[in-house]
Amino acid sequence: MTAGETNGAGGSVVRRILLGSQLRRLRESRGITREAAGYSIRASESKISRMELGRVSFKARDVEDLLTLYGVTEESERGALLGLAREANLAGWWHSFGDVLPGWFQTYIGLEAAASLIRVYEVQFVHGLLQTEEYAQAVVTRGMPDASRADIERRVALRVERQKVLVSERAPHFHVILDEAALRRPYGDRAVMRGQLKHLIEISEHPGVTLQVMPFSFGGHAGESGSFTMLGFPESDLSDIVYLEQLTGALYLDKREEVAQYGGVMEKLAQDSPDPAGSRDLLRGLLQLS
Repeated sequence: MTAGETNGAGGSVVRRILLGSQLRRLRESRGITREAAGYSIRASESKISRMELGRVSFKARDVEDLLTLYGVTEESERGALLGLAREANLAGWWHSFGDVLPGWFQTYIGLEAAASLIRVYEVQFVHGLLQTEEYAQAVVTRGMPDASRADIERRVALRVERQKVLVSERAPHFHVILDEAALRRPYGDRAVMRGQLKHLIEISEHPGVTLQVMPFSFGGHAGESGSFTMLGFPESDLSDIVYLEQLTGALYLDKREEVAQYGGVMEKLAQDSPDPAGSRDLLRGLLQLS
């Protein structure tokens, strides 16, 4: 798979969200309820809600009927939106991992692949985009003790495939702050942890990666609410998104005031953590101790 294909696949998720938001704006500008919109395409109000949030694929006929209902008759405007619908339905590479990939996580992978800026604070373990294959295997095995070996290998392969986004042609800038707890909590044996620490030291030198460590010695800090991910996109119509992963699902926050709060926490964590060079020194110290 080429870097362009990876970005294009992620772009389909972004286009789905953009199309949904445009359909919502058109509906609201005409004063049409979701219930009435659903009736016009032989669907429920909840289906319209999912379409407007970009969480389902789009049928051309449904989009055509909604555009007619909303009074969009200009062929150029209709054509642009219908073209967006076709692009939004492109399947991403991750669909081939559907047997081991929760539906709620597929949206995140698409957004991750399309982002131009990814900012992360991680507490429990090294972030998936930075995990070595051996460390990833230890994490998956610990988290899913009853999974078959084949399932574990598939999940590890998915995680390794995701990491290609960092070296793609349009790679995002990746700013990650790891709590020291994530580096001291062992996954796998001593060799696995040493390999993971070495990998972090190496990748922290990558021009597209800013890696910082929040040390225990700092004490209490701004990241008291736990791990989170912030995604920024090159498309001006798409707002930043905060992703909060839970045990059986995830939250996607895009309200400006909520995103701003998490942005403030990220800035404070970056300010209070050692800079990248100091964080590398901390990583080297942990490596010597391991």
